Amino acid sequence: MPLIRAGTVVLGGRACRPGWVQIAGAQILACGDGAPPGQPDRDFPDCLVVPGFVDMHVHGGGGASYLDAERIGEAAAFHRRHGTTTTLASLVTAAPGPLIAGVRALADATRSGTIAGIHLEGPWLSTARCGAHDPAQMRDPEPAEIDEVLAAGEGTIRMVTLAPERPGSSEAIRRFTDAGVVVAVGHTDATYERTHQAIALGATVGTHLFNAMPPLHHRAPGPALALLEHPDVIVELIPDGVHVHPAAVHAVVRAAGPDRVAVITDAIAAAGCDDGAYRLGAVRIDVESGVARVHATSTIAGSTATMDQLFRTVSRLGPDADAALAAAVRMTSTTPARALGLQRVGALRAGYDANLVVLDRELRVAAVMTRGVWR
Repeated sequence: MPLIRAGTVVLGGRACRPGWVQIAGAQILACGDGAPPGQPDRDFPDCLVVPGFVDMHVHGGGGASYLDAERIGEAAAFHRRHGTTTTLASLVTAAPGPLIAGVRALADATRSGTIAGIHLEGPWLSTARCGAHDPAQMRDPEPAEIDEVLAAGEGTIRMVTLAPERPGSSEAIRRFTDAGVVVAVGHTDATYERTHQAIALGATVGTHLFNAMPPLHHRAPGPALALLEHPDVIVELIPDGVHVHPAAVHAVVRAAGPDRVAVITDAIAAAGCDDGAYRLGAVRIDVESGVARVHATSTIAGSTATMDQLFRTVSRLGPDADAALAAAVRMTSTTPARALGLQRVGALRAGYDANLVVLDRELRVAAVMTRGVWR
């Protein structure tokens, strides 16, 4: 039973200095504050140990896309090297045939344990807020297509992003929630009132808050305020310095708290790669200075971020270093796991999967463990 000791381990919402974790097979047997109960097998005296990151919104990385059935494992492995031990693979808007094919490929990857499930970001989105999605393929949610998608997923679809102002969205929300799928509001032009109606019907997540939705206005507060003020809604944030101004990130975390903020990468295949030309589904993407945009436009097209990079950013929010570390763990692991209803991930706790990340003094990944195996 491997025993790990580290200079700092985040356990139970606090930074323990030192701390330890004991592993039995694929699970955590025990963990605690202070000296370990025996001679450690691995000692990281100058490092921080946190739960493996949970990325609930990511399209690819390392040059590979989750849209490419042959390269799903490659994309997941890239992000695992950056500390993401639980991945919800996202599909963009597509025509019915490619959508079903993408769902089936990712369903196979879910059953093999490569990813934790599927996020459908579209096609039931607003053409006015299409972002990097193909507006020509956006459509209203029809019951027949929803049933076909759910059948293809065979229980592996965990989240769907939709625009609640589209005709048929109310019934779609009910259908998805009845099937155990988390419904997120995003890529939407919905009013404040219509967003609240969607929440009342069962929507519980706000997809990349502020992005691909109307800006907050004092006479038309729109979806952002509705999502922020509801205590049962978890909002995604991309704190990469491109999608959301750092001051807005601070404000959201202060207002909603780390138990209602899920940090996501929204990364595309270009993450970890050089600048150049890429694709997100059918849409051409240009990456310049690490920023992805729709070809020949100013529209942001996902990110090139990794979860360790974003952890470094949010771990510095606030004057109390230990409190900031604990909050960062919640936003990058605990809260997204809870948003998706994932069991036994998102924390270092007895009985949970042995998924953890070792970070050095600069909070860069030194080692990653997934289900008890060092990667």
